[in-house]
Amino acid sequence: MSKVICIAGESGSGKTTSMRNLDPKTTLYIDCDKKGLSWKGWKQQYNTANKNYIRTDFVQQVFAGLKRLETEWKDKKVVVIDTLNGLMVADEMRRSKEKGYDKWVDLAACVWDLVCYAHELRDDLTVIFTAHTQTDHDEAGYMFTRIKTSGKKLDKIVLESKFTTVLIAKCVDGKYLFETQAKNSTAKSPMGAFGSFEIENDIVKVIEALEDF
Repeated sequence: MSKVICIAGESGSGKTTSMRNLDPKTTLYIDCDKKGLSWKGWKQQYNTANKNYIRTDFVQQVFAGLKRLETEWKDKKVVVIDTLNGLMVADEMRRSKEKGYDKWVDLAACVWDLVCYAHELRDDLTVIFTAHTQTDHDEAGYMFTRIKTSGKKLDKIVLESKFTTVLIAKCVDGKYLFETQAKNSTAKSPMGAFGSFEIENDIVKVIEALEDF
């Protein structure tokens, strides 16, 4: 069973940039937003010639890439799927003329199945999903931040339940951080994994901290 992590946050909160220190030789980057990465020189690190970069917003192609990790790309130790929302929105737009409840069930199922499948990959693999967040406000003024989803079906399922680690990316006074525990959010991490409520937004350090979990 692979290790699966979710990095969630608003646009510009540092989700993609937190991947900057991963080793391109052992990383597969699946760019579902099709916008490229967020640091200088990334095109030399991640590209089709290096067989470590896939640019797609089709869930089926993401599945195909993950399956190749089991057969051809066994040298890869980390796979990044950036973002889940890119997949959800693209699928929703392609089916915009469809009506009815079945459409939303299908949309929810494709994302749910992808996250479930990620857990079934080999033990030495870490799968990182990134996702956008939304902050809800109730009548009492209470705020709560969670993964942004398409349709009420995924809201009911609660996508965060499929992850043992959900880190909320944020920028505080110009410093980019990960929130490790729930504070008006769905952030969570294994007990004792991190020594503080906020940590540096470096996914390599996160992977190292989770090695024993």
